[in-house]
Amino acid sequence: MTIARSFPGWGAALAAAFTLALPVQADSDALAKAIAGKHRTPAYVERDPYRNPHKTLSLFDVQPNHTVVEIWPGGGWYTEILAPYLRKDGKLIAAHYDSSDTQASYRPRSRAGFEEKLAANKRVYGKVAIGSLMIDEEAKTVVIGAADANSVDRVVTFRNAHGWRSRGIDDTVFAHFFEILKPGGKLGIVQHMADPEQDWLSKNIGYVGRDYVIAKASQAGFVLEAEGFFNRNPLDSKRHKGGVWQLPPNLRGLESDEAKAASRAIGESERMTLVFVKP
Repeated sequence: MTIARSFPGWGAALAAAFTLALPVQADSDALAKAIAGKHRTPAYVERDPYRNPHKTLSLFDVQPNHTVVEIWPGGGWYTEILAPYLRKDGKLIAAHYDSSDTQASYRPRSRAGFEEKLAANKRVYGKVAIGSLMIDEEAKTVVIGAADANSVDRVVTFRNAHGWRSRGIDDTVFAHFFEILKPGGKLGIVQHMADPEQDWLSKNIGYVGRDYVIAKASQAGFVLEAEGFFNRNPLDSKRHKGGVWQLPPNLRGLESDEAKAASRAIGESERMTLVFVKP
């Protein structure tokens, strides 16, 4: 979609010759309206101060007419925002776990819950295309792709990179993202961020090194275009016995009220927010 800039007072032919096609950019007001929507889950809204959805999606430059693939959307935290934002002029493809994917026991259950959520509110989610991204973790190959080659404007993914690394499929997924994006398309990643000197490779703690993510994306052909620092959290030590899941909203493994209160005082994890472009 483009916006035509006209030149008042010029003759029709001359004005037509000098009309400029300007790119449509992220619509701040429409994005704010989607974030403020009453359809959103109250518990999800409580996470806004930590996840900064307006700043994040603006940095990713998700435009209202884009075709956007959301990778493994889980319970649909970002789907609740992207679906109404893209509903009129764009398209949202939710590339969830496939129902047949039993490489992890929770995956079919997660997919079913997501489908039920969207089916319960057709007004908001009726135009979302629910697809799959399924990787054969032994062969490191794409079994079901998220979209066709060179067909989408944005690929966005939130807190998934640690799973790709722990299962050894990060090269496969980055290559697939590069394949499905149009030239000039962008990949937006939010991920729990390890410290440079931290040992995050020997055990899946949820945190991943920033340089590692950049290297993997670059290896696939991407170029780092932008970085946001608004999802950082200096209170997060990143050295939690139970990994990142010990922090809100999970509070996994914490039993005492004191331990839970201390974790809530930290807030959600420190995260990198990166934008890569396909040349």
